[in-house]
Amino acid sequence: MYGDDETIRRILTETGDTWAVVGLSSNRSRAAYGVAQVLQRFGKRVVPVHPKAETVHGEQGYASLADIPFDVDVVDVFVNGELAGAVADEAVAKGAKAVWFQLGVVDEAAYERVRAAGRDMVMDRCPAIEIPRLNRN
Repeated sequence: MYGDDETIRRILTETGDTWAVVGLSSNRSRAAYGVAQVLQRFGKRVVPVHPKAETVHGEQGYASLADIPFDVDVVDVFVNGELAGAVADEAVAKGAKAVWFQLGVVDEAAYERVRAAGRDMVMDRCPAIEIPRLNRN
């Protein structure tokens, strides 16, 4: 289990409202597209991060985390598990307060690095599922 309810609740309610969503593009059939909509519905600013740097859900996209010219609070990672660890490292370097790996994305070494850097991290969970679940509790 890589994300107890306390950590999940803290990231969703206290960590901040600017979420960089790595892997978010204008492709409506991708999970990132729908999850980003849910995040926005719950008051989060969603910043798309994708090599195409497309504007998605009304927000300017950036090709990489390093290209974002402002602080981000949480980095939500929708990339292949083999690439996720590098994104977690970039998130820490960017100064993000938390890293969130989506369902199916697990990298124990990255988890240890992020936690050792003093950041919160959740893996193999989806905020679009967790927000309504925690709001019921």
